[in-house]
Parts: sequence; structure tokens; C-alpha cells
Amino acid sequence: MQSTQTPWWREAIIYQVYPRSYLDTNGDGVGDLPGITEKLDYIASLGVDIVWLSPFFKSPMKDFGYDISDYCDVDPLFGALADFDKLVAKAHGLGLKIMIDQVQSHTAEAHPWFVESRKSRDNPKADWYVWADPLPDGNPPNNWLSVFGGSSWQWDSRRRQYYLHNFLTSQPDLNFHNPEVQQAMLDSMRFWLERGVDGVRMDACNFHFHDRQLRSNPPATKRDTATVTDVNPYGMQSHVYDKTQPENIGYLRRIRALLNEFGAIAIGEVGADDSLAVMADYTSGGDKLHMAYSFNLLTPEFSAAYIRKQVEDFEARVKGGWASWSVGNHDSIRVMTRWGGANPPASFAKMILAMQSSLKGTPCLYQGDELALTEADVPYELLQDPYGITFWPEFKGRDGCRTPMPWTSEAPDAGFTTGTPWLPVDKSHLPKAAAVQDQDPDSALNFARRFIAWRRQQPQLTRGEIAFFDAPEPVLALRRDLDGEKPVLAAFNFGDKEVSFDWPEAAQADDLAGHGLPGSAGAGRVTLPPYGAWFGKAR
Repeated sequence: MQSTQTPWWREAIIYQVYPRSYLDTNGDGVGDLPGITEKLDYIASLGVDIVWLSPFFKSPMKDFGYDISDYCDVDPLFGALADFDKLVAKAHGLGLKIMIDQVQSHTAEAHPWFVESRKSRDNPKADWYVWADPLPDGNPPNNWLSVFGGSSWQWDSRRRQYYLHNFLTSQPDLNFHNPEVQQAMLDSMRFWLERGVDGVRMDACNFHFHDRQLRSNPPATKRDTATVTDVNPYGMQSHVYDKTQPENIGYLRRIRALLNEFGAIAIGEVGADDSLAVMADYTSGGDKLHMAYSFNLLTPEFSAAYIRKQVEDFEARVKGGWASWSVGNHDSIRVMTRWGGANPPASFAKMILAMQSSLKGTPCLYQGDELALTEADVPYELLQDPYGITFWPEFKGRDGCRTPMPWTSEAPDAGFTTGTPWLPVDKSHLPKAAAVQDQDPDSALNFARRFIAWRRQQPQLTRGEIAFFDAPEPVLALRRDLDGEKPVLAAFNFGDKEVSFDWPEAAQADDLAGHGLPGSAGAGRVTLPPYGAWFGKAR
């Protein structure tokens, strides 16, 4: 039975802001907190509910904020704590909730905890990180690999031991088997909750714990290409010992208990060999994460059958949990390019937004997707991402989805900065600038505003159960059922040619108007133009 008391976050839409690239107000070429505050009215105009801010904490910026040296302060690059407080106050005044990134599995090597930990084997922080002796031949203790390339073990001459880093060598992993580490991380989270934060996004949330015995990973039986590119050897291992350990469940329960004190929520990022199973485990029972997302819809693979399988597999395992379906973020090639190809029309972006927002789960949108931005082409000499520099040219890294937001087509650098932007503004983005689209009623931006508002009026799409119909490729056809409401049917054409197919159930449904996508149905036959969609409500 569906409860009428649906948690608010299940009906919400998340909008991710990558602070470095949103708006620069001081001319240093890097976006900042005052810039986000200035654009909160724009974000509110989209009709979204939650603003997820990627890291703005004090950091050496070797991984652009995902390497934190002080969990309880704002990096001067982004402003000060007072700027954050102003942002929260304005957001709340607009009815927006603020969600911040929590990067807990590792710190920056510049963090005072690690500076102390590496000094000796017997200092108060000696066991706060994952240290291990070398094998007799000097090699690392096992075969674990870093997501960013090479061994995940780095030799430290001070302790004459290896330390674990699942990402950059400058991002040493914390030892969550130490209860003091857990408490320190919970205390830092409390700091932000007391400042009015409404939620947390848990970065790499299945990386907190490692196998105490440091057993080597076996070879992968099926290569993981969702989490990493196929040129990365990381996908050649089955990661059964370096992450997703059973002890993490207990820690997630501690996080939930803390969040419950403040009525706040958590969404977890899961990258695992079987991400959907981990998502289900981490969101089940109402005592861990509120929702989770994986890289399963952030891959190049794009078909109706593939998307259907991801949703059905999760639902089969979910045990009362909840998904957040993301098709774009700061780590992935923009969806317009990844799924849409070389020169996709704006209609493709409209259809994808509608499809994503019609799945059972909380949609998470990435800045610029509402403008139908394509992946930017950043030349090698301007690359900033160490991940991309390592695997270039087959993998160009994450800079192409992180280039500055285009606010206007007329000002230099699209109105993002008066200085030199940290990444170049892609010239192809200028005609898609927010100010340009704002004046065009048929733009992707104005479609997003209308569709999000329309979706809010369809409780079946926000709260209903989901089932799929066997439509021919490239059509995704689904049904959303909610107690007390008539079912809503929806069909989406992923292709660039018109498609017609028989759907007997559509004969007993009336067209739903107002969503803004082309499509029609009559006598049980649905017709969809290229990148079109049809919505109907059962009689």
C-alpha cells in the first residue's frame, strides 16, 4: 500500500552545482559562494527543491575540493563561512534546501590529521589512516588499485610503510575501523547541520572501510565499465576487499541517527561491482541513507532495454529503499554528448529530462543540463583534471563537463568571470546561454521549467509504483500506479526517427496535456516523433 505520508524528499528534484564553474564574483576565474547566492533565483525558477553543492571546503585543490584539509571551513577561493551562511539564508527564503558534499573516505595529505599520522607509528593519530608494512621484497601489501591509476598504495619514507589511497596519492584513506575517526567525521557533519544544512551527499560512500586482513582482490569476472573507463585497469579487479565492507552498514546507521536529530537527509554515491545491490542495501530499512545513486545511468550505454533493466533490477532488490536517478554529474561526459551523439537537437535534452523525471526515484539534475549543454572540448594543454591527464588521450577526464556555466552570449567568457576562467568557456555553449534561452519560449531551459512544474501536478510520477511495457526499441514505455489515482502511462522515443507501436492499454487512456512533448495515441496505437513522448491517464 502506498502511504499518503510520502517523505518530502521522494517528491523532490535535486540540482547539482559545481561551485568552481557556476559564477565568479571576484574576477579570479573560479566560481564562488557569493556567485551561487547571486544565482539562487535562477535555480529557484527551475522549480527544483534541493541544491547540492560540490565541495567548497578548505583544500589544496589537487582534486578540486574532493581533497579536504579542513572539514569545518570554507576555502578562501570560494569565500568565507559568512558567505555560506548568507547562501543558506537566501536559499531557505526561496524555499530551497541546501545539500553539501561529505568526502569522508579520504582527506588531503595536507590535512593536520595526516601530517601528524605520518610522523611516526606511535603518535595519537598514528592509526587514523590505513598504514601497512611492505612485503619482504618491498612491494605493497596487496594488489589493490587506485581509481585514478596505478597501485592504491604509496610509500612513505617517514614511517617506512605504505598508506592506502583509493584515488590520488595526495588523498590518503582514513581508517574507519578506528572509532575516533568515525566520531571525528560525525562531529564535522554536525558542524554543518548546526549551520542550517538540510542534507548531505556522501561521496564514495562505500569506500569508508577496507578489509582488515588486506587480502588481494580477485580478477573481475565481468569488467566494471560503469564506474571507470575501459582503459583503466581498475575495472579488471573484483573489488571485494578494498571497499563495500559489511562494517559500513553500522557507520551509515550512525550517520542516519545524526541526520534524524536535524530532520536532514542523505544521498549516497555508490561505485561498486554490483552498484544496484549496494544501493538497495544502503537505503533499505529506513535506518541508513535516504537514497543512493550509482553510475549505472552515467555510462555510454543507452537503450530503452538498458534503462529498464537498471530500474527493474533496483526495484527487485530495494526492500523499501529509494533511488536517485542521475544521467549527468561532474564526473561524467555530459548526457547530451554521451547519449545524444555529435550534434543532438534540443529536443533530445527535453525528452531525456522528461524520461529521467518519470522514473521511480528522486531525479538529480546537473548544472547546464537544463541548457542542453554538450561536452566541451578542452585541449590537452588546458586540462586541469589529474585523472584525465593520466589516461589521455583515450580518456580526457572530467574537465569537459566542468567548464563554466554560460550566462550570457554577449559578455566575455559568457558572463562567468571578468578574469581568466579556470577552464575555457566552450564557444558552442554561447548560443545556449541562460539569457538567450530565457527569451525563447521553446528553449530547453523554459521546457525544463514547465515540465518540472507539470510533473509536480502528477502525483503518480512522484510517488507511484513503476512497471514497464514491452515496447520496441528505441521506445521506453512505462506505467506509474498510485493508490487513489488513475494510472499514468508514458512512452519516450530515444531515436531520431518517428516510431509507432501498439499499446493496448493506451486505448483505455486519455492524453495528458501540458508536458510540452510531441506524441499522440489513438485506438491503442502510440505514435512518437523523433525524441518525442506521450503521456496518458487511464480512464
